[in-house]
Amino acid sequence: MATWDAVETGRSARRYHMTVNTVDSNTRCPWCLGSEAYIAYHDLEWGTPLHDERMLFELLILEGAQAGLAWSTILNKRDNYRKAFDDFDARKVARYGSAKVARLLADAGIVRNRLKIAAAVQNAKAFLAVQEEFGSFDSYIWRFVDGNPKQHRRRSMKQVPARTPESDAMSKDLQARGFKFVGSTICYAYMQATGMVNDHLVACFRHTQLQPQR
Repeated sequence: MATWDAVETGRSARRYHMTVNTVDSNTRCPWCLGSEAYIAYHDLEWGTPLHDERMLFELLILEGAQAGLAWSTILNKRDNYRKAFDDFDARKVARYGSAKVARLLADAGIVRNRLKIAAAVQNAKAFLAVQEEFGSFDSYIWRFVDGNPKQHRRRSMKQVPARTPESDAMSKDLQARGFKFVGSTICYAYMQATGMVNDHLVACFRHTQLQPQR
């Protein structure tokens, strides 16, 4: 199986397709089968426990940007987002002023939504405040699952919820800390993406790979 570099995921779907061992489509979650980029994201990133600060910030911003849109839209623009948002350096994003926001609103490579762009700047500030209080955003966010991924046994997409009590609690706390575009549904998608929950279907090869080692 190909290895995953947290910084490179999303940039190398073609290389992944050429080097990964062949896996029958019936042993993948069905939502990922639309494109090579989707398959690479599913196989290498989605559901993998994530503790890297930059990547946690990146996915927080991208999940908010995705609100009301298909995730494929954001995935296809991910490289553009990284360039536009200084590789998701939270300290740089927190300093964005009106001139930078205007340039982002003119950037066709990202979702040009004023509220979402403003939220990204506000969320960077709130992210830094959480880091200051807890030592890292990782330490803070993983508290909502007591530090360990929740292992689910979903057998069909119909069994996957849009929100959970944990995502409700996360959403409420993030909003109280000034974060924007962090409703419970967005928070649950974030939990899935960052591996706080293992929502790969039991028939998917990744479900077993992400089980804790005994």
